[in-house]
Amino acid sequence: MQDAGEGRGFGEGYGEEFGEGKGGDGMRKGWEYKKLGEVATFINGDRGKNYPSAKDFVESGVPFINAGHLNNGIISYDKMNYITINKYNSLGSGKIIKNDILFCLRGSLGKYAIVAEDSMGAIASSLVIIRPFQNADNRFIAHFLSSAKIKEYIAKNNNGSSQPNLSAKSVASFIIPLPTLSTQLAIVSELDKINELIRLKKEQLKDFDNLAQSLFYEMFGDPVENEKGWEVKKLKDISREIGDGLHGTPEYSEVDTGCYFINGNNLENGTIVIKENTKMVSEKTKTKHYIEMDDFTILVSINGTLGKVAFYNGENVILGKSACYIKLEAYNDKKYIFELLKSDYFKRCAENECTGTTIRNVSLKSMRNFRCPLPPLPLQRLFAQRIEQIEREKSEVQKSIQDLETLLASRMQYWFE
Repeated sequence: MQDAGEGRGFGEGYGEEFGEGKGGDGMRKGWEYKKLGEVATFINGDRGKNYPSAKDFVESGVPFINAGHLNNGIISYDKMNYITINKYNSLGSGKIIKNDILFCLRGSLGKYAIVAEDSMGAIASSLVIIRPFQNADNRFIAHFLSSAKIKEYIAKNNNGSSQPNLSAKSVASFIIPLPTLSTQLAIVSELDKINELIRLKKEQLKDFDNLAQSLFYEMFGDPVENEKGWEVKKLKDISREIGDGLHGTPEYSEVDTGCYFINGNNLENGTIVIKENTKMVSEKTKTKHYIEMDDFTILVSINGTLGKVAFYNGENVILGKSACYIKLEAYNDKKYIFELLKSDYFKRCAENECTGTTIRNVSLKSMRNFRCPLPPLPLQRLFAQRIEQIEREKSEVQKSIQDLETLLASRMQYWFE
């Protein structure tokens, strides 16, 4: 059988090869439409008296996996909880085997991971094990679980309010389009290839970011040591204003006001990112809490995840308290200050100044007193020119990622809706 994508562009001619197109009833010829519970076994964790609690956790042993350990389709063992073999043996259910799919039922609904290794482990109550039968490929089901169709199912079946949750029974009732096993494998091959291209392009973006930081250190030295003897000023002395956003919950709007409430987690890759769960605020909140910003404004996350940085580019937003705004004096080169705030030097300073144990926080006083080495302005501008070249190349890669993600969404819709 020819691999999907071999000798042609992605998505060309697949309708004919994999069961023709859809009929008048919207169903694909030669495919079955089954409940997930008909193509896989659903296994909950042991929720009885033997369910592990914090006092049962040990430094090493058998992984006890919760929703926080599911990351981009794989199990992350960072900050993993472990239980003893005796505790594991006392559990009546929820024990994983290789090729299982772990699916999140509570909190971050729809997260999943495939068990890639043949090793012991048990699931927390926030997860369910989906163990496919022989006629269903686990990777095909995993792709289905990441489709837009699943998001629709989740929205209809979410039982929670403050804490979103699903039941294993409701997930088992989701309808999956199921072709023959050979066709499943071909579809998996196609989608995996697109995903791999996206992954490689995102690695390129990281390389560009690393290049920018390397250039910074090459031209200006280590800001901690300041071995080149640059003049040093406090951030407040090269800024017109430094502040943060709304402390508290804004009044959200169900109608489209065009104004979004953002926090530090909306700052990604140098830009403000409006996410699916980013909410709009009411006109009243916008009027009361709007902060005038301009092209010389930089935003930095100062609560939770520290040191995420973005330029302000005219977005219609209200800031939350974890987003610090810095209105630079116009005589600065903002690209130099931006890279300085992205540097390990800033992150180390922030870590030294941060308060809080569970949620780290950097005060506005600490931000205002942050010490900035200031090379001569012509050197800063030369640095900015080189950064602009890197940004042009980054932009091309980002466009390629967008095109690939659009293609992936199109192919996912084609196969699963």
